[in-house]
Amino acid sequence: MMGAEATFLREIEDAAWSASASRRGEMVRKVTDLFLDRSDELTADDLSLFDDVIVRLAAKIETHARALLARRLAPVRSAPPQVIRMLAYDYAIEVAGPVLSQSAGLDDKILVEIAYTRGREHMLAISHRASLSEAVTDALIELGDRGVLLSVLDNYGASFSDDGFSVLVGRSEGDDVLAELVGLRPEIPSDLLTVLVAKASQRVRAKLEASHPRAKAEVRRAVAEAAGRVEAQWISASVDYTGAEASIESLRRAGQLNEGAIAAFAKNGAYAETVAALAAMCDLPLQFVGQAMARDRSEALMVIAKAVGASWSTAQEILMLRARKGIIPSGEILQRLARFERLQTGTAREIVRVYRDRARSKAAPAI
Repeated sequence: MMGAEATFLREIEDAAWSASASRRGEMVRKVTDLFLDRSDELTADDLSLFDDVIVRLAAKIETHARALLARRLAPVRSAPPQVIRMLAYDYAIEVAGPVLSQSAGLDDKILVEIAYTRGREHMLAISHRASLSEAVTDALIELGDRGVLLSVLDNYGASFSDDGFSVLVGRSEGDDVLAELVGLRPEIPSDLLTVLVAKASQRVRAKLEASHPRAKAEVRRAVAEAAGRVEAQWISASVDYTGAEASIESLRRAGQLNEGAIAAFAKNGAYAETVAALAAMCDLPLQFVGQAMARDRSEALMVIAKAVGASWSTAQEILMLRARKGIIPSGEILQRLARFERLQTGTAREIVRVYRDRARSKAAPAI
């Protein structure tokens, strides 16, 4: 950063003490403009200077000015850390919300503390982050109301501990919507899934059985146990991916594994090949993508499709394939495509990275 700009920042800082709140807000806007213009070339000392100046200026500005500052800095990975923390702890949700839901500058300790010390709206904002660790979801599950739980469960970048799932299973009793969302999480432990379906209504059992490959067996086992039968009948609607994996590997070696191949597979009804191609292009476990493909809810699958660069028409072919298989109603395709269209590619790729890291950590041998 040039010496003149550093001098300007210090002059702004000195002048701020006698300025009105509205004048301070204007100063914050100008300093933020300068920061955003220079953010890619700042040294650690430069960033620290911006951090100090903006924190002092923003300490006594109006709420709408702090909210504007939060919206501008929340998506910036190199945003001044003290400023981000100050905005995150703000009691006004219009200020804290953008930072809590987007900023990469907040660690788990801060997010958990905010969950414990602020209100419902702050927890909802946290629940919308691209990824959530088990420590954060544990806090949200413990403290959040039904709306917070539904939001966290609908976030496929969220990780859940076994304890968290246990609490969710308990809290979902008598609540069909919550029970369905808990049961449809692909990573729910089998023993807790069994407990969930044993307590669930017939409607939820039918929904889980129709849309969750693993739940199909769990539902039938729970029903059998409830009826007093000792041996449950396991019925698995498994798909043989052996040939599909070989075909996809051949395409990959030939440099022909791309969006066009996925669209062709889906259009021609090649279910196993569609799943295997998506898994290979995202470097995700075949089982994970298979579960996403077989679920009634389409969010995780649409995230995967967006991450591989699928177009609207390719996503439509994938959804039409699922409709032909009876997984989703054909009348809901346009609604699900609208969600796909709103999803940002960068966000989808970040969520897939979380999926991938989580899968690798679970597959790693214990040391």
